[in-house]
Amino acid sequence: MNYIYDYSLKDLENYFVEKGLKPYKAKQVFKWLYEKRIHDFDLMSDLSKDLIETLKDELCISRLNIVKSQKSKDGTIKFLFELHDGSLIESVLMHFDYGYSACISSQVGCNMGCSFCASGLLKKQRDLQSGEIVLQILMLQEELDKQNLRLGNIVVMGTGEPFDNYDNLMKALAIVNDPFGLAIGSRHISISTCGLVPMIERFAKENVQYNLAVSLHAATDELRNKLMPINKAYNLDKLMSAIKYYSELNNRRITFEYLLLNDVNDREEDAKAIKKLIKGLNAYINLIPYNEVEENEYQSVNDEKALRFYDMLKKEGVAVTLRQKRGTDIDAACGQLRAKEILK
Repeated sequence: MNYIYDYSLKDLENYFVEKGLKPYKAKQVFKWLYEKRIHDFDLMSDLSKDLIETLKDELCISRLNIVKSQKSKDGTIKFLFELHDGSLIESVLMHFDYGYSACISSQVGCNMGCSFCASGLLKKQRDLQSGEIVLQILMLQEELDKQNLRLGNIVVMGTGEPFDNYDNLMKALAIVNDPFGLAIGSRHISISTCGLVPMIERFAKENVQYNLAVSLHAATDELRNKLMPINKAYNLDKLMSAIKYYSELNNRRITFEYLLLNDVNDREEDAKAIKKLIKGLNAYINLIPYNEVEENEYQSVNDEKALRFYDMLKKEGVAVTLRQKRGTDIDAACGQLRAKEILK
């Protein structure tokens, strides 16, 4: 049985037409699902009883099961969700000065093998369905509904490589972006990739306004090979070529995500290498304090070293931001809570 959350508005219109019904019924259902946040077909009072029974027989409307949640003193909430097959995924709700942001997963586990990341501790089991991606966002919005607050931003930066589940991801984001869905604006949605060059080139031709974020973490092949195995398949020359192609087709600023790893990628030569790598691009570096993972040797920089590296980049003329630390008192690293639950 399919999730009703797998269906775009157009999909649902086609579904109703095949049933001999008017396509406007799809907008009625979308309103119940995404505006009123109803997850019981029987409560959809403007649908006929026969249609409700058909929907109940053919489509699943259930939510993800919340296995565990952790709330940080800074307000960050991490959720461990159980899927219909018993698989576990993580989603995070964060509060910043500019509003509330959801960090969501795209796969069950991850095969990218980045040496610093807890997501790779457990290999990829499967891709998430579109509806499972949508439900993460919807359930985080429902958490905010308790306080009459609205989710403002989505970052696809949780467990998994988003571009390794490209079709399901793009469909899910289209549903969330739809005015009859959650109506979250395209420019408030960011997709992070570790550097799947063919998919960056495909994404360049989509003609969407979603933001592209690239997990960089090192500006030389020598260091990036050690941190990120994907670099051995698509080195920095290939990656930057794809990014320049994306830039030529899209008037969008690119974000380079850069985890600060103590005494690994936080030296003056690293700052100079970053300057050389992104020169001429409409881009900026987003420095991210590392959330430490017990299973690897990397350590986070302290505040003083983070600011020092930030200043190095500023002096090199690089546009740079330093992300606020979030969830340091909980299992904040991507995949960390899931791994602990499975491996306990």
